[in-house]
Amino acid sequence: MTYEEAVAYILAIPKFTKKNEPSHTRELMRYLGNPQDQFAYLHVAGSNGKGSVCAYLTRVLTEGGISVGTFTSPHLADIRERICIQGNLCSRQQFLESFEAVMEAVKRMQADGFAHPTFFECLYACAMVLFAREQVACAVVETGLGGRLDATNVRKAPTLTVITSISLEHTEILGDSIEQIAGEKAGIIKPAVPVVFDGNDSRAAAVIRRRAGELGAPALEITKKSIKILLKARKKIDFSLDCGYDVTNVSITSQAPYQVMNAALALAAVQTLCQGRLLPGRLTREAVTRGFERTCWPGRMEEIRTGIYLDGAHNAAGIRAFLEAAGELIEEKAILLFSMVGEKDYGQALELLCRSGLWAEIVFTEIPENARALPAECLMDTFLGQPEAGSVGVTAIADAREALKTALVRRRPGQLLFCAGSLYLIGALRMYLEAEPDEIGTEFD
Repeated sequence: MTYEEAVAYILAIPKFTKKNEPSHTRELMRYLGNPQDQFAYLHVAGSNGKGSVCAYLTRVLTEGGISVGTFTSPHLADIRERICIQGNLCSRQQFLESFEAVMEAVKRMQADGFAHPTFFECLYACAMVLFAREQVACAVVETGLGGRLDATNVRKAPTLTVITSISLEHTEILGDSIEQIAGEKAGIIKPAVPVVFDGNDSRAAAVIRRRAGELGAPALEITKKSIKILLKARKKIDFSLDCGYDVTNVSITSQAPYQVMNAALALAAVQTLCQGRLLPGRLTREAVTRGFERTCWPGRMEEIRTGIYLDGAHNAAGIRAFLEAAGELIEEKAILLFSMVGEKDYGQALELLCRSGLWAEIVFTEIPENARALPAECLMDTFLGQPEAGSVGVTAIADAREALKTALVRRRPGQLLFCAGSLYLIGALRMYLEAEPDEIGTEFD
């Protein structure tokens, strides 16, 4: 099988399988020899910010000379973005060899009467096999959905767990209250394993504290009160974190205020690891500082071209954070290119966009080749139902590539363009902008 055939096979899996229980993932890992137990395991859950925390942890560990594998989701353009070594995409050959090892295990499982693994199970298994083969010292692992029942939650005793901000998401699966969703995320907490968590929402924090107490897991709660902003420049934010161990100053290369909390959680996690001597190596203060300064996480208030920003805000809480960040950059009303998937609370998201008063025009579009994408006309009609919608010009263009070109043509010199609503949309737009630089929008660079 070629690499292309392997990727096509994995992408087709949702068409012929259903979600499996965690016990099924444990069986798959047993057939593979439990590769997930062969390295330190940093497990990250939450509603927003998981990927950013993973990116900060990965870069800090790498700068400290610790070999690290990172498993995240979703990918923007290349499926190998989900499985990285030292912050770099695994090679096609590495991906293929890991896939082949997983498929051999799958054949034996099916022969013994087990169901075929899901799309996410297969990718998680590929990552763990690859990390074990590459003999990484540490894996940074992001949950896919929830935590308690997630495929990544098969490690009996992770080294550390991190829980980012909690908001209403996937309510049809995780529950329809903050407390219920926090309970699902807190399912990654393990007996006596330290947990670092975002304590800004008192409802979520109470659930996490209670679960940590029940399991005897040392809990470190980070809130905005723990953080002091020292400097906020165009592409840089300096802050200090006081989490009880030490007051540490770091600098992050970001224009988004919401990244400060994500970086603070990662910093608190690093300090917890160092204090407990939980890492297979030693991190110096200089390595930690370099790691935060050099972290780049695509699609999170990313200025991909001058005045063109990509942000994967995909739920109401993410939209609030996006609007806060955009509001600090916008001097005259901007243009927004927007799309969402159907299971998100798009009504609330559109209400927030309308009430912000930031937009001269919004171009609604659809996520390419995604069955969950909302029709552009549906988004536009819902937006127009808002009381404040009259002052905003709106257009619905189903084809995302044409929608991007339209937004660029209508953009005045100096006017900012923001693209948001879904990481899947951001991935498609990145490919358009990178693959067709001469055709799409060069007159505005």
